[in-house]
This record gives sequence, structure tokens and C-alpha cells, in this order.
Amino acid sequence: MKRSVRHLTIGGAAAAAATLIVAAPAAAETTVPEPSSFTSAFTVMATPDQVINNDGVAVAGEPGATGTFDFRINSDTEVICYDITLTGVTGDYQSPAKTATHIHQAAAGQPGPPRISFPNPTDADGDGVREASGCLQGPFTTGVTNDAGADTGTGFTLAQIEANPAGFTGDSHTASFAAGVVRGQLTQVPVGGVDTGAGGAASAVAAGTSASSGTDSGALVGAAAVGGLVLVGATGLVLRRRAAARA
Repeated sequence: MKRSVRHLTIGGAAAAAATLIVAAPAAAETTVPEPSSFTSAFTVMATPDQVINNDGVAVAGEPGATGTFDFRINSDTEVICYDITLTGVTGDYQSPAKTATHIHQAAAGQPGPPRISFPNPTDADGDGVREASGCLQGPFTTGVTNDAGADTGTGFTLAQIEANPAGFTGDSHTASFAAGVVRGQLTQVPVGGVDTGAGGAASAVAAGTSASSGTDSGALVGAAAVGGLVLVGATGLVLRRRAAARA
């Protein structure tokens, strides 16, 4: 049986900049339980045609590959929870970072350094769907260093994502597609628009208020709850929890 995974559509980011080299991190993020609340939530739509190489040149990702990443953040405690699904990705992972699945600080069409490394999704059922879920608490490390010799996760905070989500991407890399199999920019969604279990109460969406900002989420994205689904009209997204189990 495969455990439940919350789905959002996401993308991949550019590989680490060419100046980055492998480094042994002095400290590492910690695996933690899901917190009771979140300050923000994000989704990224992943497509192979958004991949950018280290020189800022568009290159093809893996044909037919797609990804869904759901990020839920508590920036007060530096905790990020993730649900990652890759479909149509083949071959072994490969990256100069300590894992091949990341959030990069990179605007659309630009390369940028990794800031967070996530466990690589795995295909537990042998059905071609690779998945990973969990929560990490900073400080974050990536296993690569910049020109100054510091790990590219050093000094990074989740508040930076909240301040400029469009300046960040998510991705995964393989040996055959070193720049990335898919890529896309982070897009903020209402905290109540994600089934977080204990956090991000649906009441926030029902009331038309974003739990992260206190603003009218209905005006921001036209969110509406329908039979357990949350429809985000302005972005055309349908956020929903995946079926509980698959034999």
C-alpha cells in the first residue's frame, strides 16, 4: 500500500551554477513532524520546456515528464513540508548537490543556486510514479559551495521564499538530464487551499481570508471549496488530496 500524498502541480529548476562545487555540509536540516500550522503554501507547475542550464540557456528536459510539488511553510520555525511526485522520469538521479531534488533561487528563464535539497522521490510500486513526502527544519544545506566557499544553503531562510516566490524554482536532475527533467516557478496559494492535516484550516478559505497574510484570498485567487476540493480560479489550479491508498 502506498501512503497518501497531497498533490499540487509543480516544476523543476535549473541546476546549480557552474561555479558551485561539491562540499561536505557542516550542518544539515532536520527531519521533523508536520507542524500544527503554516504561514504560507506554494505550488509549482513542472514542464520540461522550462528547464534552463547553467548558462541561462533553455534546454529540453525529459520529454513527457511532469512533476507536482506541494510546499507548506512555517517561516516562524523554519519548517518546510513537501509532497513531491514525478511522473515519466527515467534513469538515475545525478547532481553535484547532496540530493538531486531542490528548490533553487532562480527567476524564470535564469539559472540559480540550490537553497534546499529534498530527498529524491522513489518509485515504491514500480508504476513509474516517483514520490517523496516529509518535513524539514533548517538551517538548510545543499552540499555545494559558492565562490566564497560557503554552502549555498547558508543564511537562507524560508521568509525569502515568502517575500518573492516567483524568484524560486523546484526541480529534480538525472544523469541524462543534468540541467533538470522539469522546471517551474513557485506560485503562492492560500494556506487553506492545501490539505495540511492539522495546519492551514479550510475555514480560512471558507471565510475568504488567507491565513498567511490576512488578505482576502477570494479576491487574490478566487478560491472556492467544493466537496473536499479547493479550486483556485485565478491560477486554474485544482488542489486536492490524493486517494488514500493504492494497492
